[in-house]
Formats: sequence, C-alpha cells, structure tokens
Amino acid sequence: MTAQHTDGRASRWDRHRADRRERILAAALEAVQARGSSVGVQEIADLAQVPRSVLYRLFKDRQDLDEQLRARIVDDLMAVLAPTLNPQGTVAEAIARSVDAYVGWIAANPRLHYFLGAGSEGKKGASSPIVSGTKIAIAGTVREVFENALRAQSASTEIAEPMAFGLVGFVDGSVNRWLSRSMQPMDAGELSAYLREAIWAIVDSSLRKAGVMLNPLTPIADLVESTPDD
Repeated sequence: MTAQHTDGRASRWDRHRADRRERILAAALEAVQARGSSVGVQEIADLAQVPRSVLYRLFKDRQDLDEQLRARIVDDLMAVLAPTLNPQGTVAEAIARSVDAYVGWIAANPRLHYFLGAGSEGKKGASSPIVSGTKIAIAGTVREVFENALRAQSASTEIAEPMAFGLVGFVDGSVNRWLSRSMQPMDAGELSAYLREAIWAIVDSSLRKAGVMLNPLTPIADLVESTPDD
C-alpha cells in the first residue's frame, strides 16, 4: 500500500472521528439543556446514535467529556458576551450592555451555566481549567478597559487588576446565588439593574480614591482617544 493511500485512509478516519465527536458533544449539550447535570453517558450516546463504547473511545472518561462540553458551552456564552467586552457608547451603556448580555444568557440557559461550575452528577469537585481560564480572560479584558481610563487621567493603573478581578468575582457570585434560589427573589431584569448600579458604585468609588473623577455619561471613545500613544 502506498503512503498516499495510507494517508488518505487516515484522513478519512480522522474526519469520521471528528464528526462523531461533534455529534456526541451536540447531543450532550442538548441533553444537559433539557435534563440538567443528571444526564447519563448512555442517554447521551443514545441521543447521538452511537454505542456507549464508541463514546468512550472518543473521550477518555466522563470527566473528559464534561470538560469538552464545558468548552462548547463557553463558546456559546462568549459568542454573546465577547462583543460587549469591547466597550462602546457611554461608560454606563458599556456596563449595561455587558451585564444584560451575561444575565440574559444565563436566564435563558440556567442548566448550561450550572454545568459550567458543577459538571455532571458524581463528577463534582474538580475545578475546570476551561472555566477558570475564561474568567481570567474576561477579567483581563476588563482590566485593560480600566487601565485605559486611568491612563487617560494620568493616574496609576495599579488598582485596575484587583478592581477587574473583584468585579468578575462579585458578578459571578451574585448570579450563582440567584440561580441556586431558582432565580429569586429578583427576576432577570431586576438582577441586571442591581448589578449595573453596584458595578458603577464600585468603579466610581475605586477611581475616586485614585484621584479620577469619571462621569458615567462619558463616551468610552473619549477615554480611548485620550490615551497616550504607545
């Protein structure tokens, strides 16, 4: 058998494996969305129309499947959230857009959000590198926004990192508690309004201590344009 024929067969097999992995992940996403974290491997395999043994040939174990599913859920979330992390409009509008997008996605996908933190039943406890990395990346993006605002006022940027990471943790904790109480006592709109106000209060207080007075109606473009060139 020639090398060309061997390579062609390997390529077809790789595509077949990739197609099956995609089908299993799509089935797992659908099952978690419908049933929550209690969904079992056999149910996912049945929904994907593959034998359970095939699923375990494509994923090392349930933990591997869970982590790959988290990556798929994060992709779905970031498709909604990422555009809002490039702030536009006024400061207040930029905060509102990010918060509303995040809370709105969670309200529409509570079981997926729960799965990000908890994983499947019986496999809880281990932290997810994908989820942790995503939170760090989001906080890093927020930090850059704060750094730009501080530099525009010739202020030190040292508070930017703790402020950004603190806000991400605050929002995450507030939303997780809200979900654990079946989205009570506030509805999604009320929670978003509260978070918008709380975030601005924290940002405003922190910037004032750094000697920066920022009006929430200030256009983000003004802050960017005021930033010195590198």
